[in-house]
Amino acid sequence: MDREEQARRYARLRRRLWAAEMALFAAYAMAWLGSGLALGLGEALARRLPSPLDAMGMAFLFGGGWALLSFPLDFYSGFLLPHRFGLSTQTRAAWFLDYLKAGGISAAIGLPLIGGLYLAFRRWPHTWWLPVGAAWIGFTVVLAQLAPVLLAPLFYRFQPLQDPELAGRLARLAQRAGTRVRGAYVIDMSRRTRAANAGLMGLGPTRRIVIGDTMLQRYTPEEIEAILAHELAHHLHRDIPLGLALESLIGLAGFFLGAQWLPLGLRILGLPRLDHPSSLPVLAIGALLFGLIGMIPMNAWSRWREWEADREAIRLCGRPDALAAALRKLGEQNLAELDPEPWVEWILSTHPALGKRIRAAEALAASSPLNPDVVN
Repeated sequence: MDREEQARRYARLRRRLWAAEMALFAAYAMAWLGSGLALGLGEALARRLPSPLDAMGMAFLFGGGWALLSFPLDFYSGFLLPHRFGLSTQTRAAWFLDYLKAGGISAAIGLPLIGGLYLAFRRWPHTWWLPVGAAWIGFTVVLAQLAPVLLAPLFYRFQPLQDPELAGRLARLAQRAGTRVRGAYVIDMSRRTRAANAGLMGLGPTRRIVIGDTMLQRYTPEEIEAILAHELAHHLHRDIPLGLALESLIGLAGFFLGAQWLPLGLRILGLPRLDHPSSLPVLAIGALLFGLIGMIPMNAWSRWREWEADREAIRLCGRPDALAAALRKLGEQNLAELDPEPWVEWILSTHPALGKRIRAAEALAASSPLNPDVVN
């Protein structure tokens, strides 16, 4: 089987697993509601714990049950499937440790957020969506800045890039893009995967260049520069804050719609009120549905910005041939589907089809001479 056929099979399996997980989660939440478990547990917790600890307790039980139910799917999609297609280098023990870390981080962040949400339900029963939306925007901005400093080191080791020629090349590239970075770092991706990646992590003072060690082994300096030029283009075009703003607006719209429709849904289901812990499965189903709908415009915007970043990257580095070669290598190494079906690209993809991006860069390379002013 050739590499492209392998990539198509891998992509199809991942999509089916994703759809199965979404359907299973919806069925799980509906089972809590239909069986009376949500109401029974909610009443018991409300009698024994003050608000919002009762809601946090409900979230712990609901999330813990989901973690147990979905573990086989997570293990297959995160460990068995990548090994089957030759992408993963992790041992079972290492994968399970990462799984526990991710679950612990989700609980440490998610439970207080749930508590704050239910406090808002109680304090502002009709207008909660506005303070919750504002708090959510602030949280996403702070998390974007702190994740590279606090969260990423829990999974990867960061070492300064030891190649002075490449480090200088990338520093000059960042300067041309008008982007301040804290330096260039290498992360030990090879401990987990054979895939490669590079980019920028963080915002403002935490922004840094990050290169996977799997990329340093196979890519030329020109190809690495072209990939980083694409990432720097996003910062030059302010795509990160604009993306956060769009995501925040979509989220705010979701909170507003939830404030209008959730009380009706609770009455139909015979649940007491929005700030009662038994409402949690209803919130989960609403968040799932709105997330699936909101994904479509968000992905469309992202694909447009990716096209613009490719164009800007070529202007910055002057090497459309290097960008095309790097994208082709990434597709082969990461087992990415070059030309997915149109509906997959339009609905599920945050990036344009990789084959289209490669062909566009190759066409530009064939028609345009190199720009000596930007080539190192």
